[in-house]
Amino acid sequence: MSIRVAIRHRTEYHFDRSVSLAPHQIRLRPAPHARTPIHQYSLKVEPSQHFLNWQQDPFGNFVARHVFREKTRKLVIDVGLVVEMVTINPFDFFVEEFAEHFPFEYPKQLHKELKPYFECTESGPRLTNWLRGVSREPTRIVDFLVALNQRLEQDIEYVVRMEPGVQTCEETLDVARGSCRDSAWLLVQIMRHLGLAARFVSGYLIQLTPDQESLDGPSGPAKDFTDLHAWAEVYVPGAGWIGLDPTSGLFAGEGHIPLACTPDYVSAAPVTGAVDQCEVEFRFVNEVTRIHEDPRVTLPYSDEQWQSVMALGDRLDAELATNDVRLTMGGEPTFVSIDDMDGAEWNTAALGTHKRER
Repeated sequence: MSIRVAIRHRTEYHFDRSVSLAPHQIRLRPAPHARTPIHQYSLKVEPSQHFLNWQQDPFGNFVARHVFREKTRKLVIDVGLVVEMVTINPFDFFVEEFAEHFPFEYPKQLHKELKPYFECTESGPRLTNWLRGVSREPTRIVDFLVALNQRLEQDIEYVVRMEPGVQTCEETLDVARGSCRDSAWLLVQIMRHLGLAARFVSGYLIQLTPDQESLDGPSGPAKDFTDLHAWAEVYVPGAGWIGLDPTSGLFAGEGHIPLACTPDYVSAAPVTGAVDQCEVEFRFVNEVTRIHEDPRVTLPYSDEQWQSVMALGDRLDAELATNDVRLTMGGEPTFVSIDDMDGAEWNTAALGTHKRER
């Protein structure tokens, strides 16, 4: 049982004069390790007169590099996705024996390969004080990560922040609030200070309204929702990269679709490029639409659907009867009535007077 949805993400930049566009790099294609099945993907860019080269950056992310030929008064980036919202268990992984408990040490070769993801670029009294509250006593790594992520979610209030850039860790801890990218970058630095390889993730977040309201606790979004989002990933030997969303305090699931995963948030920007000096008007649309839903326990067949199913069954029964198609039983039956051993229902017929009863 699954829900198939379509994402439409359109970004428009309208300039007050004709401008030249420097080469633009667009990171809006699902990353190779995205676990949510991607059925369709499209990227359309205006002006249409441009050169396009698909590349992979040093970290394996897909990058569309656009080179524009002529001046223009607008830049449009239109992304379309069709994805399958299958349930993903975020704890479906194994851990190497030596890494089952925090703290642990990465093998020498693995540590060398993950070197960019250990770099601690920020420190300060508030971050140091927050880290003092993290126990170094041996703890199952999964339990440790769950507690760490949930503590940060409780300490930092989520806010929508339209200003560009990412707050420093000290600033986020000082004001005790931040956008998703602020909390994600703070979690990355926290995990690196604790000796864990971590990276910043930019991606799409899809949240669908539940079929039924929760009996205890919040029920989730009132309507289907999608937007650009940011979270963190930690590398655990055996499990690989594990997504942690400090905005919700949860592990990343089927609604998290990574686009770019990098050691530094600067390299994960969805769009980078320069234009001539001008005034810019910015518009965007980010919406999700359900295009297919399998019936399920919480949202079963409607009365009209059941009528269609039963009508089809009646038509098939009539066709089978007209063509004298009969069901028979092959092989040796697993049960034979002691009162009627030679009866057809215990030897050749699929059904009979007493079969279901007995």
